[in-house]
Amino acid sequence: MSLTEFPLIQRFFTQQRVKNPLTALGIGDDCALLSVPEGYQLAVTTDTMVENVHFFAGADPEQLGHKLLAVNLSDLASMGARPLSVTLALTLPSVDEAWLSAFSKGFLGLAEQHSVDLIGGDTTSGPLTLTVQALGLVPKGKGLMRSTAQPGDFICLTGCLGDAGLGLKIKQGYVCNQTHSEAALARFNHPNPQVEAGLALLDIANACIDISDGLLADLGHILEQSQVGARIDWELLPLSEPVKGYINETCDWTMPLIAGDDYELCFTVSPEKAVLLKMPFTKIGVIEALPQIRLYKSGQLQSLTSKGYEHFS
Repeated sequence: MSLTEFPLIQRFFTQQRVKNPLTALGIGDDCALLSVPEGYQLAVTTDTMVENVHFFAGADPEQLGHKLLAVNLSDLASMGARPLSVTLALTLPSVDEAWLSAFSKGFLGLAEQHSVDLIGGDTTSGPLTLTVQALGLVPKGKGLMRSTAQPGDFICLTGCLGDAGLGLKIKQGYVCNQTHSEAALARFNHPNPQVEAGLALLDIANACIDISDGLLADLGHILEQSQVGARIDWELLPLSEPVKGYINETCDWTMPLIAGDDYELCFTVSPEKAVLLKMPFTKIGVIEALPQIRLYKSGQLQSLTSKGYEHFS
């Protein structure tokens, strides 16, 4: 007989070994109870992934569980918040025990890696839809925001751009050599949230955002909310060898600018404080007072027609 809601939760989502000391009460009651230390604020974010919108039908459930949590931890990282706990809501077309076992393995494996407790959620029947609410702690008044970039700031990135976008291209039929294909698909299916980098940016960076919808779109949010503009130099973009190979073959040099799912951090920092950073990063441009993004390639100002992914567009 197929599992019903509460046995399903008990079997697949209550075996977590990590227990955050700030979790006073987790799964098993009508609400969870959390302690927030004095001098800290609670950072809260929610993301939903829908089959055939955010992931392909038949996606590997273990990778899907990892990615669902990773995208939420990435949001916390962009605020400089240390992850605390998460809730999970699952809408399932049917109870597939093998799928749930693999999904929970990927989800809880990443949770344990970052000492995150799963403290509750919901399950229901319907088209496959996955929702996480993630909570983190940030020192009071020090959370990194989108609205605090300043003219003269360096625009910087952790990691490389476009690898997850290349992974999506491969899923859609683009063919490249096996080594490049495996690396790109790993970045697309199994992103690494930049939690430690986000913590390292506290008291140093002025503004920050994670790259989920593409560099141009996400940097654009910083510029809009900070009421500033930017100059970006294409030659400064950190690109992996697989992405460079794709650009050489296709001449699609805009892909790393507009592709999403990289989950790296884009941040702005004053030149004076940039020297204090104890983490790898790449400077790709400068914040300017004049609005909009100005992208230069080979010294020439480029026209930008696409800025990344938007729902309902």
